[in-house]
Amino acid sequence: MPVINSIAAMADDLKTWRRHLHAKPELMFDCHETAAFVVERLREFGITDIHEGIATSGVVAIIDSGRPGPTIGLRADMDALPMDEITGAAYASTVKGKMHACGHDGHTTMLLGAARYLAETKNFSGRVALIFQPAEEDGGGGEVMVQEGAMDRFDIERVFAIHNVPGQPFGQMFTTPGPIMAAVDTFYIEIEGRGGHGAYPHETIDPIPPALAIAQAFATIVSRNHRPADDLVVSVTQIHSGSASNIIPGEAFVNGTVRTFDPSVQDMVERRMKEIVAGTAAAYGVDIKLNYERGYPATVNDPGQTAFAADVARDVVGAAQVIDDAGPEMGAEDFAYLLQARPGAYLFLGAGEGAGLHHPAYDFNDEISPIGASFFARLVETAQPA
Repeated sequence: MPVINSIAAMADDLKTWRRHLHAKPELMFDCHETAAFVVERLREFGITDIHEGIATSGVVAIIDSGRPGPTIGLRADMDALPMDEITGAAYASTVKGKMHACGHDGHTTMLLGAARYLAETKNFSGRVALIFQPAEEDGGGGEVMVQEGAMDRFDIERVFAIHNVPGQPFGQMFTTPGPIMAAVDTFYIEIEGRGGHGAYPHETIDPIPPALAIAQAFATIVSRNHRPADDLVVSVTQIHSGSASNIIPGEAFVNGTVRTFDPSVQDMVERRMKEIVAGTAAAYGVDIKLNYERGYPATVNDPGQTAFAADVARDVVGAAQVIDDAGPEMGAEDFAYLLQARPGAYLFLGAGEGAGLHHPAYDFNDEISPIGASFFARLVETAQPA
């Protein structure tokens, strides 16, 4: 059962929709123009049960088959990234400093394609909840939608999402049961010493040596404080201090990210960072403030729903194109919050060759839109047959 013929016939419309959205990127919760475009298309499809303004600009639309049955949720993210585009495409971003560099324009398009097909055919029982979510890249729009009752209000029983992946074989779908994306935490460290003349360091309290010591010590959390079998990333990504070659600064700043899957590992990392910071402050005679912020939790697929989704994927792209034990990725996703609220699964869809995600030359491959839309549609028809 390959790509659905009537969805394949929508390819030009899908491309037009996607490129319209690509040219008008919006950030975080401010996806009002994108949401308005989504609502306009949904109404064209004859969908009238539309709920706007969830998590500020999110949309949930319901397609009712007219037959009794549960409600299945399908989610697409809508927001872009705060960066400039260098693709040179005719439909490139028209908004300086904003770009669809992760393919959320394509994810929204795929869900719109599935919506049009499902609204026309209604070859399923129960209901479909189409979830168009803002603020995946930053802000946790998925968490806010759950907090505002979207899963309960629409009686969603299970939920699914997909994400494009450039650099992976075109049309390949892959997933894994259990943790598939990591929890993401961020640490911010402010070091206060005493500045002065670079020729007289003995009259200062230099914040740069403790900043470097902290960065080196944090690396030992991975190499010496955790079990090798537990996936863990600790990355120092920023060290800022100083303004001139002959001035010892009074302050330094250290920042970075932590990726984990196990809450106990997360707890260990935060504890060790506090211990290292306290010891470094005492050793170097500086004041240090550590702010450890816990972000998105790990994205954890329900094993049963993952096996089900992988079977549907095989129907759409063929068994040879599906990997159902791909293992976890160290990236993060706020779909995690939806999966905490309901069982479901998150899958990746290979987009073929092209610039990577979050790169200024990235562009969504429009050729995969019919595949993603067909997968969403088959999920519904298989989960809730008429």
